[in-house]
Amino acid sequence: MQRWTAITCLVLCAICTSSNFSALAQQSEGLRKVQDRVPPQYPELARQLHLTGTVKLIVTVAPNGSVKSVRPIGGNPLLLKAAQDAISKWKWTPASQESQELVELRFGPS
Repeated sequence: MQRWTAITCLVLCAICTSSNFSALAQQSEGLRKVQDRVPPQYPELARQLHLTGTVKLIVTVAPNGSVKSVRPIGGNPLLLKAAQDAISKWKWTPASQESQELVELRFGPS
């Protein structure tokens, strides 16, 4: 009986540690569309803790489509840095003026 319990625990641990996590981006209705997305790197500590959640950011986009600034407005601090780093590399369609876009990134199992 103890042997089966140990085997079951080992199998469950292996499944939990091999889970894939990802981040899904969702942009609210804004003036511009994203041309190039860079996926965020899931933080190792968040992966170990099986942390999931949504990060919300306000992105100021320059007229040429590059990111001018990224301001977090909500989300777990362990996930915020990864989200900010990725979004700062995104590229939007050009426009005649600067705009602000609301972006939500959901971190969780894929």
